[in-house]
Amino acid sequence: MAEFPQKAKVVIVGQGGIVGASVVHHLIERGWDDIVGIDKSAIPTDIGSTAHASDFCFNTMHDQMTIFTTKYSIDFFEKMGRYERIGGIEVARKGDDERMEELKRRVSSGKAFGNRVEMISTAEAKEKFPLLEEDVIQGALWDPDAGLVVPRSQAVSGELVDMAVATGKLQTFANTPCTGLKIEDGRIKGVETPRGLIEAEYVVVCAGLWGRLIAEMAGEDLPIMPVDHPLTFFKPFDEFANTKKEIGYPLLRDQGNSAYMRDTGDPKTSEGGQLEWGYYEEREPRLCHPKDILEKEEARLSPSQRDLELEEVMDPLERAIELTPILGELGYDEKYSFNGLLQVTTDGGPSVGESAKVRGLWYAEAIWVKDGPGIGKIVADWMTDGVTEFDHSSIDVSRFYPFQLEKQFIHDRCYESAFKIYNPPVHNREPFSKGRDLHRSPFWEREKELGGYFMEAAGWERAHGYASNEHLLEEYGDKIPVRENEWDNRHFWRVSNAEHLKMSEDVGMVNLCHFAIYDVTGADAAGLMEYLCVAKVAGDTPNGKGVYTHFLDNQGNVRADLTVLRLAEDHFRVIDGGDAGNRDFVWMKRMAEDKGFNNVTIEDRRTDFGCIGLWGPNARTTLAKLVDDPDGISNENFPFAAVKDITVAGVTISAFRISYVGEQGWELHFKLDEGLAVWDALYAAGVTPIGIETYANSRRLEKSLRLQNADLLTEYNLVESGLERRVVKAADFHGKEPYVAMREREQQPAYLCTLTMVENTDAKGVARYPVGICPIIDPATGETLIDSQGRRSYTTSICYGPSVGKNIALGYLPADYCDVGRELQIEYFDESYKVVVEAIGCYGLYDPENLKPKS
Repeated sequence: MAEFPQKAKVVIVGQGGIVGASVVHHLIERGWDDIVGIDKSAIPTDIGSTAHASDFCFNTMHDQMTIFTTKYSIDFFEKMGRYERIGGIEVARKGDDERMEELKRRVSSGKAFGNRVEMISTAEAKEKFPLLEEDVIQGALWDPDAGLVVPRSQAVSGELVDMAVATGKLQTFANTPCTGLKIEDGRIKGVETPRGLIEAEYVVVCAGLWGRLIAEMAGEDLPIMPVDHPLTFFKPFDEFANTKKEIGYPLLRDQGNSAYMRDTGDPKTSEGGQLEWGYYEEREPRLCHPKDILEKEEARLSPSQRDLELEEVMDPLERAIELTPILGELGYDEKYSFNGLLQVTTDGGPSVGESAKVRGLWYAEAIWVKDGPGIGKIVADWMTDGVTEFDHSSIDVSRFYPFQLEKQFIHDRCYESAFKIYNPPVHNREPFSKGRDLHRSPFWEREKELGGYFMEAAGWERAHGYASNEHLLEEYGDKIPVRENEWDNRHFWRVSNAEHLKMSEDVGMVNLCHFAIYDVTGADAAGLMEYLCVAKVAGDTPNGKGVYTHFLDNQGNVRADLTVLRLAEDHFRVIDGGDAGNRDFVWMKRMAEDKGFNNVTIEDRRTDFGCIGLWGPNARTTLAKLVDDPDGISNENFPFAAVKDITVAGVTISAFRISYVGEQGWELHFKLDEGLAVWDALYAAGVTPIGIETYANSRRLEKSLRLQNADLLTEYNLVESGLERRVVKAADFHGKEPYVAMREREQQPAYLCTLTMVENTDAKGVARYPVGICPIIDPATGETLIDSQGRRSYTTSICYGPSVGKNIALGYLPADYCDVGRELQIEYFDESYKVVVEAIGCYGLYDPENLKPKS
């Protein structure tokens, strides 16, 4: 046995699972060495979820990162000779029209991100999977790339570890749990084990079900929880006797019943001669905190396997027998069936990346087998380069605010997420019902009285529209279509479009208390902010000036989108989007540390300040009635981007003249506990409350304004995004050199363009109002557009603009397709619709001065 090491460059905690094995494999591929892997069990694991995983891979998600990690993993397994690309079927039962539509939506998402899924007939489904009762279903989806990791992901994990050990760059130690973390001055220094301390520069937590326990050692938590997943087995099934196959038929997913089924191949293989039927509990999911997982010696089966009572799944099993009667004909194997623990998360995404609290401590948690190798590549690239192939904001562990890491919030959101693993289809705008009412504006009671239709973002309750404004539909109803399709209309309120039009004619106020606000102060504040920002925010920038700017990554691409107010020589206020705020907060602190800006304080002020957006052609005349010095807010005395203190109803307000809606006006910032007086004064002056729908969606798209983590992604630079500044500032800034090099290109590979739908009527004669992502297609070839960098074209944002009377979309197009007037197609729910390129770059279709868009 190798001598237990006292030092290592990297320690992998949880080396025995597919994630730990994938991470170490890819780290070595990227040139890392001196790695030690430990696991509380055997290597490969005999107690983790990898040990009992069903090991199948489907790739029918709706987001780019998951589709990438799954596709990469499938190809990775196949290159190892450990994958059966047997294909997979997803069915929609008769009467379940919503599931049928969801299958069509998956086809379109596949085209956006490079999948090959397609709809097939019931007869084709029966032909591919003969055990199916054809008359029970109305249609099906076929995924030719779905399949099974063979013989097991557990075996693949062992092979990857053996390969890594053979390079001399990895040492492994089984039955060696992590008992503590050594942390000094906010940095990881080592891992404590029963065999002694291993000093380390980096620690990667791949502990799966036990990940939260490791996080607790660092004084933090992870938003994940294990949940029971019933796995049942029926036998004997001898269809593939003497074939040596690990699986014979394609995989079958019956997600309307929250279930799946597969055969286990030749009875002579390790687990062959059975049918496996798995179920995801959608009524009463049974969560389990990691601290309550049994130890190996205490468990009857394995710590990650709990006893299953057949009564727990009897109702869905009876429905399964309707679809595949053979389950009722074979014998149920009670001893072999069990509840296998797997992980669910608070927002459906994994926790990956460097800890928000401890430098050098990395997480790769809540990852299923189908994504293991893909996440291994992501982690290795991220640790090596600081960037990943695709924008990783959706999986970054630092995306969570502290309140989202409180135990009750984690439990409640994970409980709700567990319902939605398979069923029902999750809408693009699906709100959570749990973990709500955590942050309310000071005028929330007023909004409630006005009949606010509340949704939530970053913990803040936000009204998307107000029932009190529904009388406006009498005035503007002829300009606002009724959305006949339920999916298009779900979580949308028609009054929002009426509010939109009312603001254009008069003046409206929008609750913006969800903004993430951070104060940067100290002798190094100016130096730090100038280094972080593309735009000049320090130097000779005067106090009382606000600047819209961006943070770039080290490749020169867009990482963040925000405004910075210079309030004093050494005081800057960062105003950020709610969803992006915590990641950017962590980023600023890391950059200050890494670049030696030591005399700076970065303070979270999210719950100290509130904000109301006041906009519309009558914004100035209305505000002038409420301030002591009306002339002080004139256009001459209060120019665009200026920041000045004004007083309304006795409240001191920091007014910032800026607009995200294309109308003149201000962001009015105030101490949160004084906001009610501001709201009441504006309301009494006749200002109409306007829901966040107008601000965040319809009006911003009419103005071609971009949204971070949707239109602005780390795959693209500022020139491609249409947001480059006229000149590059003299001062150095993060990502400057590659950014300047990209600016000097004669032509960018792609540009963010504005498109409108020419025709939006579907095959049933119903007008459609798309939500979510749609592939952008060349009508001549029927193929999704791909630029010279391999990036695919899809709608990064899309909604109906009532001022222009059209569905408007943003999307990156290859340079050769960037022609105003060019006709293309988008696909929505497996139907094609004609679109036209209206503008290239940041040029809006709506202008209060009725100016025509430029090209």
